[in-house]
Amino acid sequence: MTLNDIKVMEKECLSPAIVAQVIGCDPHYIRLQARQNPAALGFPVNVQGTRTRIPRRAFIRWMEGKAEPNRSR
Repeated sequence: MTLNDIKVMEKECLSPAIVAQVIGCDPHYIRLQARQNPAALGFPVNVQGTRTRIPRRAFIRWMEGKAEPNRSR
């Protein structure tokens, strides 16, 4: 999975598994960070119960260095 693959996706939210492939880390660490300190990730995340989702457009902006400060929910 690459950033270009994400750009052409139709889904509005990404899973930690997809994001982890792009940034080169274990998806479990993204899930843990999203619960413990989401601001440290640098991109917005939505945590709903045991589910963690990353808004696709915000992640793309972050990867391109155009992100606004993290406003995780």
